[in-house]
Amino acid sequence: MIRINNIRITPCERFCFNETKDKGLSNAVKAELKKLILKKLRISEDRLIGYDIYKQSIDARKKEDVKVVFSVDVKIKDENSYLRKNRDKDISFIKEEKKEINKIDIKSDKKVVIAGAGPAGLMCALKMAKAGLKPILLERGEDVDKRMKTVQKFWQDGVLNPSSNVQFGEGGAGTFSDGKLNTMVKDKEGYMKEVYHIFVENGADESIMYINKPHIGTDRLKEIVKSIRNKIIQFGGEVHFSAQVTDVFTKEEAGESLKKICGVLLSDGTRIECDNLVLAIGHSARDTFEMLEKKGVYMEQKPFAIGVRVQHPQKYIDSQQYGVFSKYLPAADYKLTYTKEGKRSVYSFCMCPGGYVVNASSEPERLTVNGMSYSGRDGKSSNSAIVVQVSPSDYPGEDALAGMRLQRNIEEEAYKTGKGRIPVQNLEDFAALAKNKYKDIDESVETVCSNEMYFENNEPDCKGLWAYNDLNGFIPKYIAESLLEAFPEFGKSIKGYNSKNTLLLGLESRTSSPVRILRGKNLQSVNVSGLYPCGEGAGYAGGITSAAMDGLKVADAILGLY
Repeated sequence: MIRINNIRITPCERFCFNETKDKGLSNAVKAELKKLILKKLRISEDRLIGYDIYKQSIDARKKEDVKVVFSVDVKIKDENSYLRKNRDKDISFIKEEKKEINKIDIKSDKKVVIAGAGPAGLMCALKMAKAGLKPILLERGEDVDKRMKTVQKFWQDGVLNPSSNVQFGEGGAGTFSDGKLNTMVKDKEGYMKEVYHIFVENGADESIMYINKPHIGTDRLKEIVKSIRNKIIQFGGEVHFSAQVTDVFTKEEAGESLKKICGVLLSDGTRIECDNLVLAIGHSARDTFEMLEKKGVYMEQKPFAIGVRVQHPQKYIDSQQYGVFSKYLPAADYKLTYTKEGKRSVYSFCMCPGGYVVNASSEPERLTVNGMSYSGRDGKSSNSAIVVQVSPSDYPGEDALAGMRLQRNIEEEAYKTGKGRIPVQNLEDFAALAKNKYKDIDESVETVCSNEMYFENNEPDCKGLWAYNDLNGFIPKYIAESLLEAFPEFGKSIKGYNSKNTLLLGLESRTSSPVRILRGKNLQSVNVSGLYPCGEGAGYAGGITSAAMDGLKVADAILGLY
């Protein structure tokens, strides 16, 4: 097979890539792509057998000359003869991937329980069920349909259901997000492609297989997770909702130095015996972390990040990223980082184009936020977490759960500040009041804020109740100081990013788990045999894709036993 890199198309009225206008590639774009393939190869159309898109991205380094860039895998007649004569560096031979279907049919009476129906738990259960094991998937929250109604009610009246919310329920925290699938995790084993294939098989658009920075959207994730659940049941697995694991049971085996997992206790008093337990509990399962600590399961502190959500009009972000080409392209995103020598890293996280800031709280009288977009990303505002590195040296203690207590403490103050509503403040006021509160902060309002731009109608775009408040009431000094240092630098990357009426919404505190449940090379807990810490909550993932990949990895480890 031949791979052609660097096929470039200029977005315009004819070649429009805006997903809110055309889903996928338009016929005009497909025709142009075929034409450019033939031109690049210098062959006639009758010699072309077919092609698949390998990668699609946007090159916006030059705002006056933005291009959509493709890499394509092409089949042609008499391929070997062509390649012998080829001298084009953008054209190369690639070995065609063979789709090996390894049929596994495990006949075993071993019981595997999976706690948590987020991306890690769902993928783990699906792979084991397909192979012939009959996993029991337990989720503390509701099924996705009931969960949607519960969350909508919470956003309307502020009354929280601690068992089913933005963090807990079928699909995990990712269900109420942008559904971003990009990850920095290296994928030597091919788990990422397997995850994408499973998503496509269950309703995701095929473009996630090749588009740079793919996303699904919270509206489509709802149907995808339902489809995965139904397949788990179809293959012989069980799925139970409102079934929180509140205790684990272990036993000592003769000749073994480790304790062995043997069962779990549910919140309704039900006891389930098991040979293996997968903990895919998510980064917000704080009561489960506390239970595990009491049981003596080895855990350790892990760094994470704390900050705020930053909101701008989406049209402004589009214009700054794509210039005059923005109307022909999907909603623009961005990635920002700032690290000053000897200081904390500040960076953007989970940027949501055309989205909303949502109340993502999961504990009474504690408040945290997240970003969410629908698949069309056609909301009027963009938002991104701008977060500051937090390390164990900042934690109020040296035990494994000290980082979790730090999160809780700040979330309690955020709740008090907004009286349960999402606190909102513009950058100018945040800088002025921080300077007034902390006299030794060097940054003045004039150095933090830009006068170059003022956004019309930049009103809070939230899912959940909100109110204007001073975020300095709960943001620690070291976080505030780092944010104020970073905003002028971000304004150099995106002109006007640090405008006076840029909105800050807080608190963003669930960037990742503050805890790691230690596991060995066999993926089992280092001191409890048969216990498999998995996904983001266990400290081995950071987002939908990496959590799903870890779920598949753990499934393979368990299947390897049988």
